[in-house]
Amino acid sequence: MDAELLLAHALGRPRTALLTLDDVDDDAAARFAALLDQRAGRVPLQHLTGRAPFRHLELAVGPGVFVPRPETEQLVEWALGRLAGVDEPVVVDLGSGSGAIALSVAHEHPGARVTAVERDPQALEWTRHNAALRAAAGDRPVTVLAGDMTDAGLLTDLDGAVDLVVSNPPYVPDGARVPREVADHDPPLALWGGPDGLDVVRGLLRTAARLLRDGGALGIEHADQQGSALPALVRAHGAFGDVADHPDLAGRPRFTTARRAARD
Repeated sequence: MDAELLLAHALGRPRTALLTLDDVDDDAAARFAALLDQRAGRVPLQHLTGRAPFRHLELAVGPGVFVPRPETEQLVEWALGRLAGVDEPVVVDLGSGSGAIALSVAHEHPGARVTAVERDPQALEWTRHNAALRAAAGDRPVTVLAGDMTDAGLLTDLDGAVDLVVSNPPYVPDGARVPREVADHDPPLALWGGPDGLDVVRGLLRTAARLLRDGGALGIEHADQQGSALPALVRAHGAFGDVADHPDLAGRPRFTTARRAARD
């Protein structure tokens, strides 16, 4: 599949056009060979094509931004289910990266008022770029904000007013072995989460508890090995109820959800 997608990219054609392709000219063949060499060197496919499909969108990606994974699409599916029937929900995506979650929610729930928060300056440029592309395509504009998801001063104007906080935070434990595509090309701020991978999540929970209205929903992606640890962390925080964990399509623990408990 990678080879087909790279050849289609070198030719400037959709992958389906390869079915009727009779020949490849020398220039396209040279471009294809160069792309194959880079992919063999473990440069991510999406960096080579500049595109990453995510649900109903095609996002621009490249060096400096985390490449969205198909597993995260299920977190968005859950989020949209929680927003069903709410005309203008207020949504905050913490650690937005390419904007995959925020922009998908805005695309599939046209009434949603979505804010995307990103700390990494390089990743933030991709967030803004993709947000501008989707706004130009007719989606409701997403507010893109430079900020740290653990900052006590983040979005204080939305305290107690947010319907949904969702995040794919950095959750890889320090020192864990990851594929070269990840280690060499995904930005460190999007990956590493401290000794147990949950340091950033601890700060995220404080922010989410402050932002969410009573009964508001929280969804956090996590690593396969955190299917017990992250729900336990959310329960121990004390501000959340109805804590549950959800598997991905392969049956692996993938994201934790909760409801903001009523304030005293």
